[in-house]
Amino acid sequence: MTDDDHTPREVATAADASADAAPSAAGCGIATDGGTDTAAGADDVELDPWGSATVDDYRKLFEEFGIEEFDDVLPDVPHPHYLMRRGVIFGHREYDAVAEAMANDEPFAALSGFMPTGDPHIGHKLVFDELIWHQQQGGDAFGLIADLEAHSARGLSWDEIDEHARSYVLSLIALGFDPEDGTVYRQSDNREVQDLAFELGSKANFSELQALYGFDGETNVSHMQSTITQMADILYPQLVDGPKPTVVPVGPDQDPHLRLSRDLSERMRYFKVTEAFASFELGDDERQLVRAAYDAIAGAASGNDGDDAGDEPVRCEAAAEWLETYEPTPELTDAKRSAIEKLRAAGKEPLRPRVRFLDRNATEDAFEDLIGRVEGEKRVFEGHVDAFDLTRETAETLAREVEIDHDGFGFRQPSSIYHRFMSGLTGGKMSSSIPASHISLLDDPEDGYDKVKAATTGGRSTAEEQRELGGKPDECPVYELYAYLLANDDDDLARTVYEECEDGDRLCGGCKEQAAELMREFLADHQEKREEAAELLEGMDIDLESDRRGTGGEH
Repeated sequence: MTDDDHTPREVATAADASADAAPSAAGCGIATDGGTDTAAGADDVELDPWGSATVDDYRKLFEEFGIEEFDDVLPDVPHPHYLMRRGVIFGHREYDAVAEAMANDEPFAALSGFMPTGDPHIGHKLVFDELIWHQQQGGDAFGLIADLEAHSARGLSWDEIDEHARSYVLSLIALGFDPEDGTVYRQSDNREVQDLAFELGSKANFSELQALYGFDGETNVSHMQSTITQMADILYPQLVDGPKPTVVPVGPDQDPHLRLSRDLSERMRYFKVTEAFASFELGDDERQLVRAAYDAIAGAASGNDGDDAGDEPVRCEAAAEWLETYEPTPELTDAKRSAIEKLRAAGKEPLRPRVRFLDRNATEDAFEDLIGRVEGEKRVFEGHVDAFDLTRETAETLAREVEIDHDGFGFRQPSSIYHRFMSGLTGGKMSSSIPASHISLLDDPEDGYDKVKAATTGGRSTAEEQRELGGKPDECPVYELYAYLLANDDDDLARTVYEECEDGDRLCGGCKEQAAELMREFLADHQEKREEAAELLEGMDIDLESDRRGTGGEH
């Protein structure tokens, strides 16, 4: 969930080119394709929050990890940020809940964390901008300094952490974060987060962390503890003024944190609300198949006699017979087999859709209260309650209300959005260990100018070839600077640079000169605003001088 100086990765493999070539990248107002620029030999995608792997094919993230395409939800986002419009933000998990809250002026929150391991750079600016934009749209904004993670996973001393933490907060404010309307905190100083992490830890185990993160016998315990603390960070906004849709803007390498936090948020709930059809329990895939069987048989019965299908109940054995001839998608083959077994075992028991409240962690008083508050026809069992007159949405709301009334958290699963990684200015990935590959927000404006002027481009080998064939803006770190940062909210500029490059009307020398000038202006303006932000920082409720003691160096 945190963005440190190892976070930025390459968007695509940049071609070597001379200064008289052209730019490249990932969108402009012209949205990108979600990842068809696949590096040769790219197979399995590995997401490591602390590693240095690159994502060669963003489309594989949809297939392998269930990340959804942002284009699907973009039309529902009021006044979308330019990173959304240009396809830099390419994926999401359940962002539709956040977009709906935003559109209806309902409570929602945004949170992201920053591991203070070095100076903030233009890669971090992506996340700063996303957090600030959500605050400007009316969301509760939370910025956290992941100092426990920096100490345990990177081995930084507390003095180093203090220095970098201050710098991150200054840049966040300088870019537009309103500290009076938002929250900035350190993990180590937030007792609520640490207490929540303790509770969440009771719902996680080592084998799970091993599978998600590759932890082994050499992983220090503090590193594992800091991972659960990040789960508490992600859910923390819901401790403030109650459960609400919450989005975490991150790079895709942080997705393991989001998956685990979504799982843990569900495991903490008092009740699980599902659709059910009979006395026995079904898995999600089995439920999908039984629903198909029920709808087919009930629909046929209704069509034959013109009466409500409820006059003649659908029996489990009839649903089993229907499923025998049904051909589901390959991934449902095993579920088909098990669903048929359960249906046959139930025999003549009628299938009847209902909402089921499963007791997960409820107190005895909470369970009894739920029973009393379920309206209409219901059946009460030892570990669950079936309700026949409630919609799924109404049941979800009721379950959360009862949980909160009985001192539970009532968490909603957190949402996330994912942005593409910026390429390094020298080609390949951006790395703070290669100063020429990235631009720090603290770089002297003249140094920023020089780095852009020296950057690799996506242009042709000669000006003549460039004019004849056009450049490759989708492979150019300089065009990325326009799309991700320099064009700011000006879609016309981003589009013009892209199209002129692609058409061969723009040569790399002039393009880089324009970008270098814009970068110099941005850095000068940003650093002036950092000085102004220093005054605001003095009045903030955050301690940037830790009194903690501990070892330095790698743990």
